[in-house]
Amino acid sequence: MDRISTWNVVHRFEKRGLLIAINCVAGLSIFFFGYDQGMMGGVNVARDYVENTMKFGTVDAEGVVTITNSTLQGGIVAVYYLGTLLGCLFGGWTGDKVGRIKTIALGSVWAVLGACLQTAAMNKEWMIVARLVNGIGTGILNAIVPVWATETAEHTSRGQFIAIEFTLNIFGVVVAYWLEYGLSNIDGGASPFRWRFPIAFQIIPLLFLFIIVWFFPESPRWLTKVGREEEARYILGRLRGETGEDHGKAEAEFQDIRNVAALEKKTANRNSYFSMLFGLGSGKLHTGRRVQLVIWLQIMQEWIGIAGVTIYAPTIFAQAGFGPHKTGWLSGLNNIFYMLSTLVCVFTLDRIGRRWTLWWGSVAQGVFMFLAGGLSKIAKDARAAGDMTKAEQAGAGSAAMIFLFTATFGATWLTVPWLYPAEIFPLDVRAKGNAWGVVGWSIGNGWLTLLCPVMFAAIGENTLYIFGACNALTIPMVWAFYPESNQRTLEEMNLLFASDSPFTWDAERNFARLKAENPDLVQAATRGASVVDPETGALKTGGLRQRSTESVYGNEKEVKI
Repeated sequence: MDRISTWNVVHRFEKRGLLIAINCVAGLSIFFFGYDQGMMGGVNVARDYVENTMKFGTVDAEGVVTITNSTLQGGIVAVYYLGTLLGCLFGGWTGDKVGRIKTIALGSVWAVLGACLQTAAMNKEWMIVARLVNGIGTGILNAIVPVWATETAEHTSRGQFIAIEFTLNIFGVVVAYWLEYGLSNIDGGASPFRWRFPIAFQIIPLLFLFIIVWFFPESPRWLTKVGREEEARYILGRLRGETGEDHGKAEAEFQDIRNVAALEKKTANRNSYFSMLFGLGSGKLHTGRRVQLVIWLQIMQEWIGIAGVTIYAPTIFAQAGFGPHKTGWLSGLNNIFYMLSTLVCVFTLDRIGRRWTLWWGSVAQGVFMFLAGGLSKIAKDARAAGDMTKAEQAGAGSAAMIFLFTATFGATWLTVPWLYPAEIFPLDVRAKGNAWGVVGWSIGNGWLTLLCPVMFAAIGENTLYIFGACNALTIPMVWAFYPESNQRTLEEMNLLFASDSPFTWDAERNFARLKAENPDLVQAATRGASVVDPETGALKTGGLRQRSTESVYGNEKEVKI
């Protein structure tokens, strides 16, 4: 207990108040993530940046950018995702070694360094290195912040808190867009201030994050894993409450966490990233399967169309007959609708679950993508035929589909691919497991950043049909391979993935069997005692002799209980 400072907020807040405080700090990091993503859209059209500093294009009097070196432009953007890939692997390893709080502080400092380097960049080589450094900092934060948030939240409200954080994520995108929209009107948009100030602005939330995170409690699950059990008990007590109907709840959760941590230490020498990727030595933990699930969920998050919409939306708005000024205004309005749509997920994610959220999102997004592609084709053909009225009508319809697609994405697919990796991995490798999700996000984003301009140049609006088809593909993918994590504790996830079959129906059947054989499992929290080993499903009391379920480490054995 002496290791928890007197000025830590855990002594002043408890239960929902403490959870809200923790998620405000996590939200600050996610806000930076959104701002950093949205910022480059305005930087890439700033006259001084394009013509004088990076020298990859020209900007005419109307503000229209002509790219003369698309490889350089795309490379400067894409190297950021290389940085996030490297950073998330480093952040996952650090988070499991030294804790969640210290890793968040490290990521903040690293991102501040990257922001300073970008702000001062004088040429393309400088900017490429700066973007790489900034990406590493972002990757560190993305690997550890969702883990910290999910490890402190209750299993009944994990989704709600993460969804609120991603509302702040899109708020960061909105702030970046409108800040740069306003700066574009200063000095005709020709001043270096137009792009240097927005880059420097991100230093403010990062410095605040670095300072304030030291006032917050460490994850009780990580503390238990490293043997600091007294601190973990105290923090859990403050998070869950210890009086009235809450009495015993924290102790029950602590006992389950401690049992899981003790069992997982048996595989501590098999927890390298390489072993995790291929599931080497993980036995019934099936970490290799979990890694593949989170990587592909994040890759598909990009391929269902959000990256393409970001690139192609101005073209669609132009087809509707809107000029450059109104197109910019509409893009900003679309971002505001995007942010507001994330509030839908706040109220639905813990009610209908992760799978249904992804399903209804895929169906609606697929329809909107196909309609946007078809209406864009009609608009283009009508414009070529000189029928401007029909072109503007079809263009307006296509623009409406973009608004609807973006809103649906914000309500569904934006949050779940970030929440799921932070939920499903064993405690001993949870930060590393979440890092694999960020790897998938980095691959998906980097891949599309380079491919989207080529695809739109080669096949135009037909690219939207590819995105629509990807949405259709995700429906059977989620149905077959992604078991529901909603309303299940983090300690139950090893039971959920204990089946040797990769299919969800087998996983659910096996999970139900283990719980049916050990009915006290679901009553442990209310009784104030952990009565079941969550890893093996074996009862721990009663002096009986029972054959355990097949061990998560792959060995079936007699257990004295």
